[in-house]
Amino acid sequence: MRTLERRAEAVGISPDVLMENAGLEVAKLIRNQLATTMGANILVLVGKGNNGGDGLVVARRLCSWGGRVTVCLVAARPENDLKLLAVLEQGTQLIHPYQDGRSRDVEKILASCEIVVDAILGTGCSRPVEGAVKTVLGAVSREKTRRPKLRIVSIDLPSGVNPDTGKADPNCLKADITVSLGRPKIGLYKFPGASLAGQIETVDIGLPDNIDSDFNIGLLTPALAGSKLPYRPLSGHKGTFGRLMIVAGSSNYVGAASLAANAAARVGVGLVTLAIPKSLQSSVSPRAAEATYLPLDETVNGSPSPKAAGQILEVLETYDALLVGCGIGMSEDNQSMLNGLLLSGNSLPPTVVDADGLNFLATKENWWQYLTTPTITTPHPGEMSRLTGISTPKIGEDRVSVALNAAKQWDQIVVLKGAFTIIANGHGQASISPFANPALASAGTGDVLAGTIAGLLGQGLNPYEAGQLGVYLHGLAATIVSQELGDSGMLASDLLPALPKATMSLAKFRI
Repeated sequence: MRTLERRAEAVGISPDVLMENAGLEVAKLIRNQLATTMGANILVLVGKGNNGGDGLVVARRLCSWGGRVTVCLVAARPENDLKLLAVLEQGTQLIHPYQDGRSRDVEKILASCEIVVDAILGTGCSRPVEGAVKTVLGAVSREKTRRPKLRIVSIDLPSGVNPDTGKADPNCLKADITVSLGRPKIGLYKFPGASLAGQIETVDIGLPDNIDSDFNIGLLTPALAGSKLPYRPLSGHKGTFGRLMIVAGSSNYVGAASLAANAAARVGVGLVTLAIPKSLQSSVSPRAAEATYLPLDETVNGSPSPKAAGQILEVLETYDALLVGCGIGMSEDNQSMLNGLLLSGNSLPPTVVDADGLNFLATKENWWQYLTTPTITTPHPGEMSRLTGISTPKIGEDRVSVALNAAKQWDQIVVLKGAFTIIANGHGQASISPFANPALASAGTGDVLAGTIAGLLGQGLNPYEAGQLGVYLHGLAATIVSQELGDSGMLASDLLPALPKATMSLAKFRI
C-alpha cells in the first residue's frame, strides 16, 4: 500500500485526497451497515499517524450525518492538524486519555456507546502496544465483554495486528468489521490476525485503475474468479465441455471417487470416467450414476493389478484432463500403479494430483523432474510437510511463501489448502482465497475440491486459472451451505448441489 500511495501521488493524487476518500468510505459503511438511523453514540479512537487521520475524517462525516460522536485522542496530534480542527469546528466532544494514561472518561462514554471506531495503529503497528493505547484498548475490550452488542469497526487492521505477518499484540482489539483501505492487507489472511478481523470489507479510496498490475500476490475476488468461467456455447455438447479421467477410490475410501466425480460434473465438465478396481464399481456407481467407468484389473486383495496403469494409458489420449489420488490408499500395488502412470515418462493430459497421489510423490526423490505434463498439486498442510520436509507449524507461519517456493521449485501449480487457501504458480504469482469456513473441516471436502478443479481443467482452463476458480467455487459453495446449516454438520456431499449455484452467482463476471 505504501508503494501504491507513492505511485498515486506521482500521478497527482495527494495523500490528503486518499485520506478523505478513505474516511468517507468507512463512514458510509458504518452508516449503511450499523447506524442506519444515524442517532448512534459513536466513539472514534484516534492515533497519531495516518490511521488516526482517517479516523478524524470518519468522525467528521458521521457527525455531519447526525451521529453523536466523541473523539478519543490516544496520542498527541499536531496543533495545526487540519483534520482535527475540522472536527472541533463541528463541536464534537474530545477527550485526551493520553495526557494522564487514565481511562475514566473512556469508560464513561463506552457505557452508552453503540459503535467504536478503531483508528489508532492500522498499518503502522511496529512496536508493542503500551501506555495510553494499551489502557484505552483494554477499556474497550472489557466493555465488549460486558456488552457483546457493542460494535467495533477497525480501519485497515485491528490495532495491534501486523499488516504483513498477521501476528497480534496481546492487547489487540477483536473487531466485528475491518475496513481495509484500497487493497486488503495480507496480515488479515494470516492467523492470529484473521481471527481478530471479523468481517473484512475492502473499500475503494481512489487509487488509479491497474496501479498494481505488476503485483504478484492478490486476493481472489468474485470478479476475478468469475472472469475465469468457461464459455458455454448454445451449440455445445458433452465433447465441447471436456472429458475427465479420475483415478480414485479404494475399499477403505469408496466415497472419495464418487465425490470427486460428482464435483467435476457439477462444475460443467462434459464427461467423467472413473478408473477404479472392478470390485468397487457396484459400490461406487449408485453414488455417481452419471459417470462412465473404466474397471481396472485387480489383485486378490482388491488393489489395482500391475496392468492397471497400462489400462488407463491405453485410453487416456482421448481425455482432456486427469485427476489422480483421491482415496487410493498407499498399498504397494497402488504405488506401483501411480509410478507407472505419473513418473514413467508417459504423455498425459493436464493433471491434478491429490491425497495419496501426493503421499506417493513424497516418497520419491525429486519427483517433479519426472512429471511430463502441467500438474496441479493440492496438499493440505500435513501433505505439504511430507512433500517439502518443512514442519506443519512452520508451514502455518507463512503459508504464502511456502506455496510460492514449492511452486517455483516444482514448476507446477500448488493449491495449499486450509483457511484462506493459497494458489501459487512457478512464476511467483499467488492468489489468496477469501474463505475460511470451519464447516469444511470434514471428511471428503478435499475430494470435492480436487474434482472441482479437475472438472475446470477438463474444460480447457489453464492450471493456474483452474486452481483459482476451483478454490473460489468450493469456498463459495461452502458459504452457501453454511448460511442454511451453520458452521458444523455440513457433509462433503452437501457441497455438490451448491456448486452450480456458486457458478451461477459468478456468471455476470464471465468474459
